Amino acid sequence: MEIILLQDIKGLGKKGETKSVNDGYANNFLIKKGLAIKKTEGSVSFLEKEKAEEAKKQEELKEEAIKNKEKLDTIVLEFKAKAQAKGAMAGSISTKEVEGKLKKEYGISIDKRKFVEKYPINSFGYTNLKIELYKGIIATIRVHISEEK
Repeated sequence: MEIILLQDIKGLGKKGETKSVNDGYANNFLIKKGLAIKKTEGSVSFLEKEKAEEAKKQEELKEEAIKNKEKLDTIVLEFKAKAQAKGAMAGSISTKEVEGKLKKEYGISIDKRKFVEKYPINSFGYTNLKIELYKGIIATIRVHISEEK
């Protein structure tokens, strides 16, 4: 039986691919669980329409990422931290704190998992953090940490 996969299935194929499988496997497992549909003219046209919508959605996400990159490249986030007796920074600034400040001050919502280098900042001065907004679109944000008096 010819089927069209609705999801990625390990060992069988990727979403949108057409595969030939046994009738029992198709009817009793794949179609029943909503992982695939039987290949017909209607299902093929439905799949093509869905692919076009997904491509349009991805293009919109890419455009939004480019706009956010332009904003983020000009932003310098200011943090204050306490210093230890020897002048070193006490504690650190995490990517979660950077993400929270971006959302609070600039209204830009970025998932903390999008940071390329996920190490906490533990020194005074300027630090550049890279954020992957979309596949291949990486923005750099500057973080300045000064000593709290």
